[in-house]
Amino acid sequence: MSDALEEEFDDFPPRRSRRARILLFSLLGLIIAFFLVTLFASIYTDRLWYGSVGYANVYDKMLWTRIGLFFGFGLLMALSVAANMVIAYRARPFHRPDSPEQTGLDRYRDAVAPIRTLLLVSVAGVIGLFGGVAANGKWRGFLLWANRESFHTADPYFHKDVGFYVFTLPWLHFVVGFVIAVLVLSALTAIVVHYLYGGIRLQATNDRMSTTATIQLSILGGLALLAKAVGYYLDRFDLVTGSGSVATGMGYTDQHTLLPARNILIGVALICALLFFVTAWRRIWLLPGVGISLLVVTSILLGLIWPAFVQHFQVDPNRQDKEASYISSNIDATRRAYDLSSIKQVKQKAAPATPASVQTLIDQTTSVPVVDPSLIAGAFQQTQAVYGYYGVGPVLDVDHYPIDNVDRAVVIGARELDQGGINSTDQNWSNLHTIYTHGSGVIAAFGNQRPPDNSAESQQIQWAQGQDPGQDSLEKATGPFENGIYFGEGSPSYSIVGKAPGAQDSEIDLNSNGAQDRTTYDGGGGVGVGGFFHKLMYAIKFGDANFLLSSRVGPDSRVLYYRNPTQRVEKVAPWLTLDGDVYPVVEGGHILWVLDGYTTTDQYPQSERDSFSDMTSDVVNRSPGVRTLPTDQINYIRNAVKATVDAYTGKVTLYAWDDTDPILQAWRSAFPGTVLDRDQIPSDLLPHLRYPEDMFKVQRFQYARYHVTDANDFFNANLQWQVSPDAVAKEQNQAPIRMFTPDPATGDETWSLTSSYVPNNKTNLAGFVTAASDPTTADYGTITVEEPLSDNLPGPAQAYSQLVSDPQITRKTQSFRLGDATPQYGNVVSVPLGSGLMYVVPVYATRQQTSSSSYLTLRYVMVSYGTRVGIGDTLVDAITDMTGTTPPPDTGNGNGNNGGPHHQVKGAMAKAHALLERAQADFAAADQALAEGKGAEWVRLSHRARVEVAKALNLLK
Repeated sequence: MSDALEEEFDDFPPRRSRRARILLFSLLGLIIAFFLVTLFASIYTDRLWYGSVGYANVYDKMLWTRIGLFFGFGLLMALSVAANMVIAYRARPFHRPDSPEQTGLDRYRDAVAPIRTLLLVSVAGVIGLFGGVAANGKWRGFLLWANRESFHTADPYFHKDVGFYVFTLPWLHFVVGFVIAVLVLSALTAIVVHYLYGGIRLQATNDRMSTTATIQLSILGGLALLAKAVGYYLDRFDLVTGSGSVATGMGYTDQHTLLPARNILIGVALICALLFFVTAWRRIWLLPGVGISLLVVTSILLGLIWPAFVQHFQVDPNRQDKEASYISSNIDATRRAYDLSSIKQVKQKAAPATPASVQTLIDQTTSVPVVDPSLIAGAFQQTQAVYGYYGVGPVLDVDHYPIDNVDRAVVIGARELDQGGINSTDQNWSNLHTIYTHGSGVIAAFGNQRPPDNSAESQQIQWAQGQDPGQDSLEKATGPFENGIYFGEGSPSYSIVGKAPGAQDSEIDLNSNGAQDRTTYDGGGGVGVGGFFHKLMYAIKFGDANFLLSSRVGPDSRVLYYRNPTQRVEKVAPWLTLDGDVYPVVEGGHILWVLDGYTTTDQYPQSERDSFSDMTSDVVNRSPGVRTLPTDQINYIRNAVKATVDAYTGKVTLYAWDDTDPILQAWRSAFPGTVLDRDQIPSDLLPHLRYPEDMFKVQRFQYARYHVTDANDFFNANLQWQVSPDAVAKEQNQAPIRMFTPDPATGDETWSLTSSYVPNNKTNLAGFVTAASDPTTADYGTITVEEPLSDNLPGPAQAYSQLVSDPQITRKTQSFRLGDATPQYGNVVSVPLGSGLMYVVPVYATRQQTSSSSYLTLRYVMVSYGTRVGIGDTLVDAITDMTGTTPPPDTGNGNGNNGGPHHQVKGAMAKAHALLERAQADFAAADQALAEGKGAEWVRLSHRARVEVAKALNLLK
């Protein structure tokens, strides 16, 4: 009885083991099937999407290129590994000496025998899979190499065209590295097979390796060393793109030690390869062992010790003289790669601050946007969003439109759908994906906060496009346009649109009167999901069974997805680096999103390599755009493409902007027909294209150092600048400002992108930078740096520091620090005058209204002009305090025309007093607006008051 039970229990585990194996394989099969179905659904729906936007050729080219690289390189690696394993197995010795080592291996040979073929296929397949994945990720490099172009510029050391470094060298490095990996993995797997079947006997006293194993492994080793010699040859060219001791590129130590060392290592590697091949004939491993040792020792001596010795004892004591020619080469290459050579550097014209000259300058800058796009979003949201489920981005955009025959700057934002504003009880699948599907129209305010006729009398914020009657100046200027925003920065991940014939409209919309309405999308965008197969594919793609279950997905339904403009351009042009600032434009009856696309590389010889994120970082802190390089480092950039995305139809259009760029030419060859010529840009769109912000940031960052063209001055770094820090957030760079600026030569207003420089680690003004941004003019893209005539002009941060640390001002502000009010300093405002800048800083008191709310009240105004500062309860008091003067008395004397000097002075004084009284009233109104939470109104009134103060100040001189 007990024996029977024991046999039953002995048999039980194997039966359970078989069931477990069946279950395991079934589960594994389900996982593989799920993976394959999901992969197919992703590929199939992506192919449908590319077809819907007219870029199916892009997807097909990418797909087949990646498939070709995956299978081509994967099979090469798999077949090489498999072939060498088969060779090692077939060359196994049939008679193995009897030894404990071989006896122990017999068990493994017996275990492998039944699954030998499966094991061969599995090992080769897995290794080939990794090789295919590695090659698949290099599709961009392959296409660039296959469509390479010439830069028509050669490096100064190897005299190779720049295109060799950008297009050819990276691909050759990958191929050589892949070949070495194939040979090494083949050798390793062959060693395992030889050892398993007795071709390699580690415990034998002699004949530890069979003749066949010796021949096979020595040939593989020799081939690997030949490939390594090619690698050393290619490594020579990396010296002009490597990180040098002073600057990117070739340096003295590189040219005089590393370059000869790599030439020597080529010879050593070839000798080692020859010794391996000799071993296949002589079957003596002593020679290749000596060769490998020689290669290692040579690499250490020539690659590490010798360069360190030369650097320490020859270069460092005389670095400036030794590195001068290499610094010059770096300067020239960097200025070419970042397009800095065309930047104009001029001195500011001397202009006395007379009432006439200052008034002229003020008149020229009255249309400058004074609304901070990063601060006024709240006013747009509160006054023009209409419903809680609409909103605008946190940072608005600035553009310009001809309104009433005057080019006006406007702050503009798209009224996009914000599903977070829908009541939580209403956030169901039907509402989120079929009812609330899109935004509606744009909101725009005049940048100078003047009404449509550009007068200065209005007390309210002036809307160029809004929901109230009369707020349609933008639409009058551009003509009627489609308001639906189905593709935007805030659009949902996907929406299902369309209806059956005769059915009622169901999508929430906003009509021209600001009332809720219903509509149905008919823009032609998206992909049809009427059939069962498409429903199934999208249910798998989005992980949502409602595609199959909901009655709202009907025969005429279409699914909109990949809706963010940046995402859409990234998919149709995956080779572009995209600007972080995407902005809306009203053109041709539609709202278009405009994006700037860059071609970048980190392989431009001798050009300085820096972090793209560091170069474009500033106080606004926008989200970065799409990057295509594997690292954040670049040393070449061109604004190659302007792209548009129709907010209603989703249509993506790419226009070649810098068609002389060789990288763009290569990509146009790789994807023919995807990028249109520059002359195909619509004439109505052209004025709204602009100098890109990230490109400007990169150039201003590099020009801060590379405006110095003398190698000795560059090395000493005594003339370097830096981007002006933000006056309040000093640890961050100043954000560029788009505005109309007077041309230094003609005085005419030009649409520009502006910034400023200060000397390195100092705060006085070093230069004012403007980039002409109107593409309809011949000056587009011209960057001008105006240097001040005096080195003593303070920069924004210095003026701010002078004000808050001045003893007189400190005594004034200390009086209310003791109470319940907390002082808070406003933004530093620059008022340009003919002979310098005047800075105005309001001082607010924070008063706690309740435990959860507070408000600001204007307590003082601080002013700084040159070295003079002042503070007062009002702006008039502050100016009087700064100048230390009182209005001149009426002397009663007069002679000459127009009443004589007496009447001219009296008239000027009267005008000045009137202006100051108006300014004081405007500041009081601004204070009230701020207390009521009307940020936009505060900005408008404060700006108008500052203009009035500037006029009064010059009249008092």
